[in-house]
Amino acid sequence: MILGLVAICAPLGDSCLARGMAAMPAITAAHPGLLVAAVFTPWIAAGIALLIGFFASYLTALSWADLTFVLPATAFGYVIIALLARFWLHEAISLERWAGIVLIALGVGFVAHGPSLTEHPASEETEAAEVETR
Repeated sequence: MILGLVAICAPLGDSCLARGMAAMPAITAAHPGLLVAAVFTPWIAAGIALLIGFFASYLTALSWADLTFVLPATAFGYVIIALLARFWLHEAISLERWAGIVLIALGVGFVAHGPSLTEHPASEETEAAEVETR
């Protein structure tokens, strides 16, 4: 469930940010106040909230799984972001990008079949501590 939140919150958050920023004028260093104003628009605020949800889920996943398992799981978000960009934001996506997305999805499939947590062999100190507690 946590990895599902990681995979969903980031693409939805990024899509909300893109939708909100598309309605804003170009932001430059000469007008930093526009950036502050942008944060308070509904789509951008929703995007920020979703990205906070992503970060909380990501931290939770890292507390019980290896980075080499969690990070590729987040890569599935590329598939979701492409679908959102195409069908919700109406962006054109080239055949090359779709091919790259398919390759990413295949790579995620390979990684998902591995263990989520690396098993480390017990050290001599750990074994000695276990013997003492018995």
